[in-house]
Amino acid sequence: MARVKVALPAAFSFRTEIPVRITDLNYGGHLGNDALLSILHEARVQFLRSLGLENDFDPVSKLGLIMVDVAVEYKGEAFHGDVLHLQMAATDANKYGFDVVYHVHNQAGKEIARAKTGMLCFDYNVRKLRLLPEALAAQVH
Repeated sequence: MARVKVALPAAFSFRTEIPVRITDLNYGGHLGNDALLSILHEARVQFLRSLGLENDFDPVSKLGLIMVDVAVEYKGEAFHGDVLHLQMAATDANKYGFDVVYHVHNQAGKEIARAKTGMLCFDYNVRKLRLLPEALAAQVH
């Protein structure tokens, strides 16, 4: 079976730290895959805020982003009390969206995961894709 491989960019434009909570653990006693997705979501919100975005580009028009895919390459275990260091960058920008790539390590520098989420511009009023606004496109290219 072919395995998922997440290509890392040459440079990351954003970094954040998120602790592993006791509720993030699965029955194996380590960070669960569902919890990692939640951590990636929190990190993505922080990354988008660093670009000047909140949940929507324009709350009145409801023009925002929608996640269309996710890929995760697990590299190691994380445990309660670990502090995850996430490096992030926007890649593969196109007229409708871009990818966010994540590189996750623990506080000791051990690689935990690589991930990618595909983000597209979405008009929540009419439930259709829209062109990425020029201001955002300039920031993610």
